Amino acid sequence: MMRGYRPSPVSNSTLSFCGTDNSSAYKVDNGLLNNGCFLDALGVVPHVFLLFSTFPILFIGWGSQSSKVHIHHSTWLHFPGHNFRWLLTTILLFVLVCEIAEGIVSDGFNQSRHLHLYMPAGLGILAAITSIVYYHNIETSNFPKLLIALLIYWILAFVTKTIKIIKYDDHGIGLRHIRFCITGLLVLLYGLLLGVEVNVILRRYVWFPQSTKVKPPDDLQDLGVRFLQPFVNLLSKSTYWWMNTFITSAHQRPIDLKTIGKLPISMRALTNYQKLRKAFDTQMEKCAVPPKGSGWIWHALRQAFGGPLVLSITFRVMADLLGFAGPLCISGIVHHISSDNHTALPSVKLLGVHFISSEAFLANAYVLVVLLFLALLLQRTFLHASYYVAIETGIKLRAAIQTKIYNKIMRLCTSNMSMGDMTTAQICSLVACDTNHLMWFFFLCPNLWAMPVQIVIGVLLLYYLLGVSALIGATVIAVLAPLQYFVATRLSRAQKSTLEHTGERLKKTNELLRGIKLLKLYAWEHIFRSSVEETRRRELTNLRTFALYTSLSIFMNAAIPIAAVLTIFVVHVHVHSATDFDLSPAVAFGSLSLFHILVTPLFLLSSVLHSTVKALVSVQKLSEFLGSAEIEIEHDPTAQTPANNNANIKSVYALQLQAKLVNRKNKAKQDVYRNFQREDQELRQTSSQEEEVCMKIVNGCFTWTQGCTTLNNIDIKVPFGQLTVIVGQVGSGKSSLLLAALGEMQKISGSIIWNSLPKTDSEDNVRKRGSVAYVSQRPWLLNATVEENILFDSAPNEKRYKDVIEVCQLQPDIHTLPQGDQTVIGERGIILSGGQRQRISIARALYQHTNVVFLDDPFSALDIHLSDHLMHEGILKFLRQEKRTVVLVTHKLQYLPNADWIIAMRDGTAQTQGSLKDIQFAEPELFEQWRTLMNRQNKENSTELKRKSFRRAMYSRDTLATEDEDEDGSTTTDEDSLRAELRHRTTIPWSSFATYLRPAGLLLLSLLVLSQLTKHSLMVAIDFWLAHWTSQVIAAQMESVERNCTVTRDCEFSHSSYLQVFCVLCALGIVLCLVTSLAVEWTGLRVARELHCSLLRIIVLAPMRLFETTPLGNILNRFSTDTNTIDQHIPVTMECLSRSTLLCLSAVGVISYVTPVFLIALLPLAIACYFIQKYFRVASRDLQQLEDSTEMPLLSHYSQTVEGLTTIRAFRHEQRFKKKLLEYTDANNISSLFLMAANRWLEVRMEYIGAFVVLIAAVASISNALYRQLSAGLVGLGLTYALMVSNYLNWIVRNLADLEVQLGCVKRVNSLLHTQPENYEGLMTTAQIPAGWPKYGEIQIKNLSVRYDSTLKPVLRHVNAHIKPGQKVGICGRTGSGKSSFSLALFSMLDTFEGEIIIDGIDIAKLPLQTLRSKFSIILQEPVLFSGSIRFNLDPERKATDQMLWEALEIAQLLSVVKALPGGLDAMVTEGGENFSQGQRQLFCLARAFVRKSSILIMDEATASIDMATESILQKVVMTAFADRTVVTIAHRVHTILGSDVVIVMKHGAILEYDQPDVLLEQKDSVFSAFVRADK
Repeated sequence: MMRGYRPSPVSNSTLSFCGTDNSSAYKVDNGLLNNGCFLDALGVVPHVFLLFSTFPILFIGWGSQSSKVHIHHSTWLHFPGHNFRWLLTTILLFVLVCEIAEGIVSDGFNQSRHLHLYMPAGLGILAAITSIVYYHNIETSNFPKLLIALLIYWILAFVTKTIKIIKYDDHGIGLRHIRFCITGLLVLLYGLLLGVEVNVILRRYVWFPQSTKVKPPDDLQDLGVRFLQPFVNLLSKSTYWWMNTFITSAHQRPIDLKTIGKLPISMRALTNYQKLRKAFDTQMEKCAVPPKGSGWIWHALRQAFGGPLVLSITFRVMADLLGFAGPLCISGIVHHISSDNHTALPSVKLLGVHFISSEAFLANAYVLVVLLFLALLLQRTFLHASYYVAIETGIKLRAAIQTKIYNKIMRLCTSNMSMGDMTTAQICSLVACDTNHLMWFFFLCPNLWAMPVQIVIGVLLLYYLLGVSALIGATVIAVLAPLQYFVATRLSRAQKSTLEHTGERLKKTNELLRGIKLLKLYAWEHIFRSSVEETRRRELTNLRTFALYTSLSIFMNAAIPIAAVLTIFVVHVHVHSATDFDLSPAVAFGSLSLFHILVTPLFLLSSVLHSTVKALVSVQKLSEFLGSAEIEIEHDPTAQTPANNNANIKSVYALQLQAKLVNRKNKAKQDVYRNFQREDQELRQTSSQEEEVCMKIVNGCFTWTQGCTTLNNIDIKVPFGQLTVIVGQVGSGKSSLLLAALGEMQKISGSIIWNSLPKTDSEDNVRKRGSVAYVSQRPWLLNATVEENILFDSAPNEKRYKDVIEVCQLQPDIHTLPQGDQTVIGERGIILSGGQRQRISIARALYQHTNVVFLDDPFSALDIHLSDHLMHEGILKFLRQEKRTVVLVTHKLQYLPNADWIIAMRDGTAQTQGSLKDIQFAEPELFEQWRTLMNRQNKENSTELKRKSFRRAMYSRDTLATEDEDEDGSTTTDEDSLRAELRHRTTIPWSSFATYLRPAGLLLLSLLVLSQLTKHSLMVAIDFWLAHWTSQVIAAQMESVERNCTVTRDCEFSHSSYLQVFCVLCALGIVLCLVTSLAVEWTGLRVARELHCSLLRIIVLAPMRLFETTPLGNILNRFSTDTNTIDQHIPVTMECLSRSTLLCLSAVGVISYVTPVFLIALLPLAIACYFIQKYFRVASRDLQQLEDSTEMPLLSHYSQTVEGLTTIRAFRHEQRFKKKLLEYTDANNISSLFLMAANRWLEVRMEYIGAFVVLIAAVASISNALYRQLSAGLVGLGLTYALMVSNYLNWIVRNLADLEVQLGCVKRVNSLLHTQPENYEGLMTTAQIPAGWPKYGEIQIKNLSVRYDSTLKPVLRHVNAHIKPGQKVGICGRTGSGKSSFSLALFSMLDTFEGEIIIDGIDIAKLPLQTLRSKFSIILQEPVLFSGSIRFNLDPERKATDQMLWEALEIAQLLSVVKALPGGLDAMVTEGGENFSQGQRQLFCLARAFVRKSSILIMDEATASIDMATESILQKVVMTAFADRTVVTIAHRVHTILGSDVVIVMKHGAILEYDQPDVLLEQKDSVFSAFVRADK
């Protein structure tokens, strides 16, 4: 037995303060201070004083009140030396625990119990805790006068400890005695705490009559700030105690933006952007020329954010150093248990008590356990402090760079976007991916500095334990490390290649979804589906490579430690079998624990290097982006200056209240409006002196790209307060002229002079323009409410708002929306029709209080009734009454007589300008051409009649309920589905996990489960065998001592049999590691392939109703974010979760086997773990979803800004959008910070529980070994496993929370998989259909009734019509009358529930959909072009010859345009056809229809975006090219169908009139004749 550990049996009567084994214990003959017991008793006095003086105040005074009343954090204060006090108190508690341990060990040498050796230290711990609680209450209550009690306590404690150490020194007690060292430390700590207290009191209350009041930080004065980590005390910071209420409250109510509140000022995007900008400016000043490369950016990042990173690195190094306490303590504990010399080192008796040395103190196994426990607590605390600082710094860095990128976007040249040099996707990738790469680099950066320290110390300690064999083991790891780096490099390449194919697949999927209507109508969906599947196959090939290298990485992470341990022990047995380094449990399990520590940095090395490479690439891309071309900057006088930043910082955060933002600023903005009116009057006076010219361009030459000019010799002027109309053919430069005036084009020569702002003259007599209300050709809307889109941050004015709504005829549309004008219209106005989007854009321009209005072809998406109404009521009346300058680009020449000034464009130059009368005399040929095209009859009465009838039709709710192509009546569903997706909080059913695993197949799942179970069983078997082996070595050594062997051969222990079994087990373990990693990745790969294939098939075959009722972004997210999660994240999470769970169960099982008493302590620990994970999972799920949901509007804001950059700059709203970005960024960052803090909250608690597991397991194992002869090998085994429990617990809970969120992707994908597809089969086979059908194009419609869905009202009711072969039929009617529904019914795109359509003798309901739709041609109102060649856009099926394609282009008036392009038919079309004008895109769609040359052609207002001259030519060409074919034309402009054989007038889904146009025109009361009169 170990006498040093086992206390001597004593009776209760011997228990006393000074003990009873020495009669001199109470003698004071040599003086009181020379009695050791008295010295210890003297130390009790300060503690008793503090306890008795502070307890009444704590529990009777404000202490009891604060326990009942919640003290808000706005009252929190930090007195001087706050953190230093907490740090000193923590060290004090640690030293006092050591004093107790030393007293207990010293007391083991006495015959009776000497309470004075450890009871004063126990009271000291209680007093230290009381002091910090007391101090916290005083700080909270801001009543520092009561600190006098603490001052007295520190004085008394310092004096008593000083007396004690002086007396120790007098009696020869020095540094070799542990108690002297502890007492010296206590003197130092009490002295420092005394200094802190004196500092607080003297600075505030003694010699200063006007004492300075300490105020809480500014952030805490704002009740909205709820992220309190920077403001709480040190204990709460290290344990995240302040998060307790937040985490537990997540069970009662969902966590939303209101719950998490605002960011502290120091963490907001604006603050960190200013810090980064200052660093950037400093670096720029150092360079004489603009810096190139990325080095200067790295220097700026280091200058701005390097400080916190140094702190994180310091914490990390301290944590890593403390981490080595585990292996050393295990080695010491096992060594002392297994040692045959159990006697303790001798002690020295002085002053009547025993004094022990440091060696004797650390030789006690129980002391090592306590030190191990404290070291674990400190190590985990420092580790997570390092994580927190690094992550917080990374989030700040990301916010600063995102803001920097946004400010750059606001200055980008438009040509960068329009010419394809930079796409919206590239910018979003820079924001979403590259900023995250930099953030992750900062997360992992401390590892770059800590890993070398950890590796060097680890190898040295291994050498200390194992000798030369340790170096061999380290060499094995070092040799395999390059292999691991090679695998990581290949993994990175595979991931990069996969991302490229993923991007290509998403681009194709996006085009497929955006053009799904056209693809279905042309029966091309299978072509695009095949294209996506082909890209997916290439992506899967890379994913297989990615999965293979991921498997190898997982395999190496598990196999390298096994291989290294095997190598070391084999070498060790052969080299050191007869030396001091002989294999023992202490050596084996100490080195095993060291290997667990040493392998971690080596594994992290590849990740850190990979992250570093990504960061280098991202900074290079950032450098290139920041160096891209900018427009000429015109500084806005209202721009924010650094001087007023602080005020702005506090007000930028209002994301969750943005709907109410306008109302709060109502009064202020009305004042602005009054100021505007005053400035307006001044401006008009100035303009009258400037020859009534608002803007003029002199000798202007402009270009989009270097090398070729777009506009030449531009000399134009725009009269002030008048209507200027710009006309010209498609591609003549009309839109470019507007953009040049707005400063969006690169100016080669000339000048732009604005007179809209007085007193803003600059050099060269070029004035800076003010705000211009600009309506782009493609309407640009915000993802906001209708009202917010119209107001556009202007002051609310109810009368003006109603007038604008009336002018734009928006009221009936607003009535149909679920929340009226408070309905959020979605990204790009997805829930609105093209006409509604256009009218809202016009309403926005009309509502603004700007002097100048630019309208770029605003009537292209509107029918003639709306166009006339907007022209007369909006432009000629509303805008002219306010005397605003209007510049209108249009193809509608009938409006030219209303123009005050006309600019005619041709081939990039101004052909002529002047009033209509001026042009009539100057350019008579041009005027005659216009007059022929206009043919306008100004009959006021008929126009008025038209307006009234139009209003009546628009205000009819029945009409609106049956609206077809413009409104689908599904906005409620859109809103509900959007909200449901963003706020899905309920527990994800585990059935989703079954849904995920089902495609894997039974065989693969069986292999996965069996390999996992077998692998972990083998891992445990290896460790058990090692424990048995080393225990046998100790037993053999003890046996040889007992036998007193003299012959070496007789005493030698044979390792061979043990070594062979060990080698076999390790080899099997390595093989199973490989099998397991491959099984996991291949399971994930098969599931990913099957789910995507099924999803794509269902989406392509789905009815159009799905796309009309589901926002496109939602469907695209299934293919992007959700598919990426299924492809790459779920397999890794699943593998990590299963491994952590099995390892944790293995550890608990081993510990319970070694010490069954551990099971008793396991119950409360398990209960604690259960509740911690229960609360954490709910909060984590909410926070992850909140982080995702706040990231979506942030990225959307970037894409919206890029798409509407011209409009934003025209309106001069850059500052407002920058402010909105700061709000979105802060909202995303506060979510990220809370999620990170929640993760730290969980991990700290799990780590502390793990530390208690180690403490309980160690104490139980030592007691079992000392009293019940438990083998040292099993003790080492149990402690080694106990050390890892905390890591396993963390990963179980984290991965469980992650998996629940990730399974939401599976659930969302699965919900789409249940969509009912269209019936593509039909009742007739292809063989039954006559060859060449439809040959004649005869259409018979009998009693037809159709609807969009079985749950909706019919859109066509009992329609009967007979269209003869080759007839040209025109269909007209008001919006919602059923015109487009008529055309869609011919393609079986709607639900036909009554009647039939017979084409050339065959009921189309019996035909396969693919066959039916492939036989017709249709031209839609919205032009759709795909990225690829012109050849591909015209003929994706590759059936037409080049001659046919050129012929179609000639018919569509595009021959000269395409021939001028490099490559001709092979010239590339950018995404959405952005490199062509709107009119040219429409012409390409016409050419596409001509290529097919089917016997039936449907034209759905196909010439809306084309000038009237080109349209007139096209009408004649169509009539000629399709003379013998059936043509159905749906017209908003009635004059386009006057030449038709038959006209159909529709109303409310029924045919109202059906006859020849001449017959209908003769009937003066017919609806058609009214339409014609209105259209002239």
